[in-house]
Amino acid sequence: MRMEPKYVKRRQRGLAVMIAALVLLVSAIVYIGVHMSSNSSDYQGRGNGTTVLVEVPEGATMSELGPDLEDKHVVADADTFASAAYANKQASELKPGFYKLQQEMSAKAAVESLLNPENQIEMLDIPGGATLMDVKVVAGDTRYGIYSMISQVSCAQGKSKCIQVEELQRVGATANLEELGVPGWAMEPVKERGDDPRRLEGLIVPGQYIVDPNADAQSIMKDLITRSAQTFAETNLEDRAKAVGLSPYEMVTAASLVEREAPEGDFDKVARVILNRLAEPQRLEFDSTVNYDLSEQEVATTNEDRARETPWNTYAKDGLPATPIASPSVEAIKAMENPAEGDWLYFVTVDKDGTTVFSNSFEDHQQATKESMDNGVLDSNR
Repeated sequence: MRMEPKYVKRRQRGLAVMIAALVLLVSAIVYIGVHMSSNSSDYQGRGNGTTVLVEVPEGATMSELGPDLEDKHVVADADTFASAAYANKQASELKPGFYKLQQEMSAKAAVESLLNPENQIEMLDIPGGATLMDVKVVAGDTRYGIYSMISQVSCAQGKSKCIQVEELQRVGATANLEELGVPGWAMEPVKERGDDPRRLEGLIVPGQYIVDPNADAQSIMKDLITRSAQTFAETNLEDRAKAVGLSPYEMVTAASLVEREAPEGDFDKVARVILNRLAEPQRLEFDSTVNYDLSEQEVATTNEDRARETPWNTYAKDGLPATPIASPSVEAIKAMENPAEGDWLYFVTVDKDGTTVFSNSFEDHQQATKESMDNGVLDSNR
């Protein structure tokens, strides 16, 4: 049967509409697929060889890093990374610091890389009693100071130009104190030291610190001093100093003596000896204060060394040293803030196990000192 032209045209129009609808449907499916893949896709493999530094702030969880990793093209999607972090039982063991990752890593690989200590950049670890400058020990090795420790960590991070000790010393000696974050209670005594690179002694609290590998010398020093100032504030330093009759700066100075003189477990007793002697008044006569200004140091100082008049030698001057002689730990600071009760005026370590005898009479102290010498604790290597 022969179709009329109007029916042919109608059929052709229907076919065209169907084709157009199919094209639109396919296009929509493709669009949705591309759109979804751009927001929830995952790279394959362990990276493309381009290294990226990623910071894990203190207290951060693994999943919180997702947006930063996505911005740096380490992972394709923050949500996918968060899912991979949730699936890894070790994710809660993430440690703060800087990590070397690569761009275009799978979410699973990125999580594993952040948990691998080999990818973490070395942290600055400042021990209690550290000084800013290096110390040469008589008949021993050099004890590296904080400036050297910072330089070593900086240079270990693979930068083409690492921070040199001389740069850090220049900052320590000449940088604006307000810009460095020096607390107000330390401002005047620090200024009195002029351009001495040791003028910031005692203002960096021992502990582990993240050093930004891209920061310059002044930024690093500011970060360390600012964070330490916060630690001092958290111990209630200013109020506790007033309670024991010292200024906050004197409190830190006294805490540095506790750090250098006292064995572990006796910090609060040595703190009491310091306060008792200051109240007498009686010179402190600490060998650690004699050592501070010597080019070579050891436990037992000589008569000649003890006779030298310096701003630190408490054999030759009354009261506390002019500045801290080291970085006091939080434990030493708290010991000065909360000293033990006692009437001791003397103490001496009598054996190499660290046993310390506290006395309130010179005669008893002399006997304990003889025991210390007999045990070789106060031997001199000079």
